[in-house]
Amino acid sequence: MLSLALPKGSLEEQTLILFAQADLEVKRSSREYNPVIDDPRISRVKILRPQEIPLFVQDGYFDIGLSGHDWVRESGADVIEVADLPYAKTGTGFVRMVLAVPEESPIASARDIKPGSRVTTEFPKVTKQFFDELGIPVEVHFSYGATEAKVPEMMDALVDLTETGSTIRRNGLKIIDTILQSTTRLLANRQAWEDPDKRVAIEEIRTLLLGVIDARGRVLLSMNVPHDRLESVIGELPAMKRPTVNKLYGSEDYEITTVADKATVNVLIPRLKASGAEDILELPISKIIR
Repeated sequence: MLSLALPKGSLEEQTLILFAQADLEVKRSSREYNPVIDDPRISRVKILRPQEIPLFVQDGYFDIGLSGHDWVRESGADVIEVADLPYAKTGTGFVRMVLAVPEESPIASARDIKPGSRVTTEFPKVTKQFFDELGIPVEVHFSYGATEAKVPEMMDALVDLTETGSTIRRNGLKIIDTILQSTTRLLANRQAWEDPDKRVAIEEIRTLLLGVIDARGRVLLSMNVPHDRLESVIGELPAMKRPTVNKLYGSEDYEITTVADKATVNVLIPRLKASGAEDILELPISKIIR
């Protein structure tokens, strides 16, 4: 039913992991760029450069696709951004499009950039729009890669994507402004989105993908609690989570189930035990469907 374009390159590995965890495993064949997904909602899959995907989705070559919001902005593609999927090759899944200059430069912000400065980037349209809005005329030069290597010998500044900024700093540069923050997005062709059957299928796939994203970094905690320690244990649970409390069969005691952040359980579990919780189980979560 749906044709799907997946990103090649830095996002590829994490995209395949995401789809596998969503029970939409992408199976490779001898034709590297034409894998398959054994799901009745997905009829065709192709792996392409993320720069190309927004316009291919806009033009109807694909019903849906995954690409960064940065490439949607750069291409100017008229697509529906169905879901924000904050994942990337490492880290939190958020990347920043930043403006950087040589470390020794006195320039402290984008407004300090001198008119006529040479800026190198893979995102010339977004960069030009950014400086146009500031009212600063600059020369924008398209970069085919190794963008950091061109400053300061050939260029005065660069605009590039970064997750941590470490590569920029290693090359003797400093970040002076953020142009936009980007995440991977699930994109839909407007005609496909307006088709009732395709709309249902797109929303179901969105539900599965977001379920995986929401579950990442979280665990399920289950424990037994004596009836006279119930309030004490509940008082230790995360304030934003509503626990499930059930009476144990044939007993005055209770079972409590809740979701917790994985990063906090090393502190939380000992406190729960000290408050009276018993038989504490920590279980992985594959999806959280809201």
